[in-house]
Amino acid sequence: MADDADLTQARIEREMDGLLRRRPSAPPPCGACLWCEAPLPAQRRWCDADCRDAWQRFEERAHARQARR
Repeated sequence: MADDADLTQARIEREMDGLLRRRPSAPPPCGACLWCEAPLPAQRRWCDADCRDAWQRFEERAHARQARR
């Protein structure tokens, strides 16, 4: 028989799975930084953490603007 800790752990795992499925996917790598368009190896999306963070902030603001419409 499952105790409270087991039941809670199962619930947490179900909720995390649901959140991960709803998470928007990032665009695939395209050979250039998605923010500054600097050339990159095919498997990378951003040239550094600054570009990644700037891109993510821009995307979050764009989604927030669309949600207000």
